[in-house]
Amino acid sequence: MKIPCYRLGLIAAFFCMPVSAADLDRSEIEKYLAKADKNHPADLRRKDLTGLDLSGLDFTHADLWGSDLRNANLSHSNLSGLNLDLTVMSKINLSGANLSNTSIFGVHMGGANLSHANLSGSRFIANLDRSNLSHADLSHANWGVDMKNQPMGLMRVSLNNANLSGADLSNANLNRALLRHANLSESMLKNTILFAADLAGANLSGADLSGADLSGCNLEDTNFAGANLAGTRFKGVKNKSALKGMDSSKNQESAIFD
Repeated sequence: MKIPCYRLGLIAAFFCMPVSAADLDRSEIEKYLAKADKNHPADLRRKDLTGLDLSGLDFTHADLWGSDLRNANLSHSNLSGLNLDLTVMSKINLSGANLSNTSIFGVHMGGANLSHANLSGSRFIANLDRSNLSHADLSHANWGVDMKNQPMGLMRVSLNNANLSGADLSNANLNRALLRHANLSESMLKNTILFAADLAGANLSGADLSGADLSGCNLEDTNFAGANLAGTRFKGVKNKSALKGMDSSKNQESAIFD
């Protein structure tokens, strides 16, 4: 027999309250986008869009600043060049989405799916712990710390336990990034700036680190097995034999150590 909520007490009754729905549904958003242009973007600022299927939509003429996109599906959507600062994006699905040149600052994206996403030229200072970025394009992305603009203390991208296997991070800036136990196996890190990043326990097996800057990094238990180290800079590392997997790495004779 179902007991009415009013007989369960105040605390239990709270959990009987209906879950609030999103402010708009997909069809309404499609109408907003159809009318929008560069000078009159679709106003979706601070809208509750949680859990919606927004896959495949073109948001290039939309304003999503501060919107709530938790658990939303934006796979294969176009968000190129947008300002998504202060949006709520935990557990969002952005697989295959276009986020090239997009700005995401001060956002929690833990557990997000960004596999195969285009993140080239983007600017992220966000929490992406445990996120899936496998085979994503982060080439020329600027996810590093701006040391001249830290009024609230050091703010940096966090990719702890993230999956970046097979991702392209060539020519990207990830200085001081948190990458503890991240999976970067078979990734492209050619000329990538990883200065002072925390790579403790990270998997860099089979990665191309040619020309990458790992100066000042935390490399405790970092796995370099089979990695290409041609011209990789390890300034601050005095004992390369302490690095894990170096016996099977490639071109270590041209790596630069102190």
